[in-house]
Amino acid sequence: MSDETNRFNRLDEPQKRGQASEAIIKAELVVRDVPVLVPEYDNEPYDLAIEVDGEFYRLQCKTAYGGPDTVQFETVSTRRTASGYERRAYHGDSDLFAVYNPVVDDVYLVPVEDAAAGKMEIRLTPPANNQSVGINWHEEYLIDARLDNL
Repeated sequence: MSDETNRFNRLDEPQKRGQASEAIIKAELVVRDVPVLVPEYDNEPYDLAIEVDGEFYRLQCKTAYGGPDTVQFETVSTRRTASGYERRAYHGDSDLFAVYNPVVDDVYLVPVEDAAAGKMEIRLTPPANNQSVGINWHEEYLIDARLDNL
């Protein structure tokens, strides 16, 4: 486990983990010379916006969990209301999920339309049954691979 992962894992509050993930994602974009815009208010349905080749993309930042073979991230917004929990998908509000994976210290960019409803799983290692169809492979969503395809 990397020093970065160990430091991240010591953050005990979900809000701190979310803030750390967002900062790590932003830094990974900045070092790749991708302009990053941050909304003035915290109530937008996206956390960051980026510009790639003159096009703008809205990013919803997430933190992956799980490991060592797969990681998952939530693909819905969950908020507590007086009547319970309200879950809402990001379709139409964000273009990409920007996901920090503290298990292997990587960042993914996942198109919202590619993401499963509720939760998405990304596979880091081949499954024991050698299945290959319908798997979201780690390499397909790495930040460099996805930036090249925007």
